[in-house]
Amino acid sequence: MTNQLSIIIPVLNEAENIKSLLNHLFENATPKNIAEIIIVDGGSTDETLEKIKLFVTSSDFEYCEKVCQEDEPKIDIKLHHSKKGRAKQMNLGAKYATGNILYFLHADSFPPKNFDAHIINEIENGNPAGCFRLQFDSKHWWLQLASWLTQFSWRACRGGDQSQFITKKLFNDIGGYDENYTIYEDNMLINALYTRKQFKVINKKIKTSARLYQTHGIWKLQYHFWTIYVKKWFGASADELYGYYKKHIAL
Repeated sequence: MTNQLSIIIPVLNEAENIKSLLNHLFENATPKNIAEIIIVDGGSTDETLEKIKLFVTSSDFEYCEKVCQEDEPKIDIKLHHSKKGRAKQMNLGAKYATGNILYFLHADSFPPKNFDAHIINEIENGNPAGCFRLQFDSKHWWLQLASWLTQFSWRACRGGDQSQFITKKLFNDIGGYDENYTIYEDNMLINALYTRKQFKVINKKIKTSARLYQTHGIWKLQYHFWTIYVKKWFGASADELYGYYKKHIAL
């Protein structure tokens, strides 16, 4: 079997980032390693869809068009609709994926050069799931420290911004993302992988936006993230976590 990635990107009002991300993926991957890029929109109301349609090669939207040059290596870009919620969006993307490796990526996170080769190398070395270490686009000392800590395998240093690669078989065995969780869905999947001792941190940096920290303030947002983590530790339900997030963090 040829190892190929299906890159799955859930989006909701990501007009600011999506074009830059897609160009970044084209420039930093080898087309033969990518089965497709699947973008799953959760109901964007900004210009996200208009920007995506310039890249799309197939879609459930009749107006999307193919614009790549015939003499250029192609990566298929596919657009699908889903109900709002990253877990729902990512599960839908996985359903349509044709690659044997799923790579879940946030729209404001930019993976390292040759990320596809790094992931395939780990799969071929017997590591069926994992992520990259993180680098925030901020020089604040706390975010730099938090970024540095993500090189270690500690469970507390994991999060969705680091992206997630996983074989499709293992993803299906686990049952995919838990759609009961509107937030914390990444952590639930990571927890399942750590329980199975099937998680590898690739020592290459994915660069992600610190925009949420800039909006709320670093210490205030970090406090709320820690609170959510502790609440889950003490048994808070998915609805309780979302209620706290909606009250204190959601924009």
